[in-house]
Amino acid sequence: MKSLSIAVAGKGGIGKTTISALLIRSLIERGLSPLLAVDADPNSNLGEVIGVEADRSIGELQAETLKRIHDLPASVPLGRHLEYELHQAIAEGVGLDLLVMGHGEGPGCYCAVNHILRKYLETLRSSYRATVLDNEAGMEHLSRRVSSGIDILFVVSDPSPIALRAAGRIHRMADDLELKIRRRALILNGLTNGLSRRAEEEAEKTNLEIVGRVPSDPAIEALSQDGRPIGHLPAGSPALQEVSRVLDELLST
Repeated sequence: MKSLSIAVAGKGGIGKTTISALLIRSLIERGLSPLLAVDADPNSNLGEVIGVEADRSIGELQAETLKRIHDLPASVPLGRHLEYELHQAIAEGVGLDLLVMGHGEGPGCYCAVNHILRKYLETLRSSYRATVLDNEAGMEHLSRRVSSGIDILFVVSDPSPIALRAAGRIHRMADDLELKIRRRALILNGLTNGLSRRAEEEAEKTNLEIVGRVPSDPAIEALSQDGRPIGHLPAGSPALQEVSRVLDELLST
């Protein structure tokens, strides 16, 4: 089976990381492991939600490399050095590995480092049966082409018109940048009732197919308050069951 790659995007505060964690758990339960989880949000907390701790981020690796770039041995190409360092940044969990992107670029030119890292990450994804990329909030990640080459981009939104408008902008920006994403779809998260009339109108304007309607789940909130990972969520969780259904449909196509 070809390696499956999924990216998750949306505005901040809509449960994007929770959806990413539910996807990761559901994929591993389906035997799609080893899985690569990539936390591309500078406010990195995917590791906490999936129960894997990373000691180092790629952002730190970038900064350290730029500081030491003139001190690296001339016999060691920059690409090979970064590949070695990147392997050291991978945190291992049960059935998965985690890479944390960390904070964005600071002073200095990161162009060469970014190019090498982006190419290496594309190669790295092919070594896993599945990859889930939890993007940073908003649209900046699209301009960096972090999600290019992904099989499916799940744009996540809560039922609010503001979040749905943001989802539509993400969809349109992906078109403008001509990113190579095989499929894009909308997942509604945190539903307590049906969508309001205005929200239905905004959802239609996104021009995204709604593939999932994830209900508000008190069990997830309880895990968050207790600081426990998504692996402790009961199998009967309505949110987990809905994400599982979405995956079943995706994998059957």
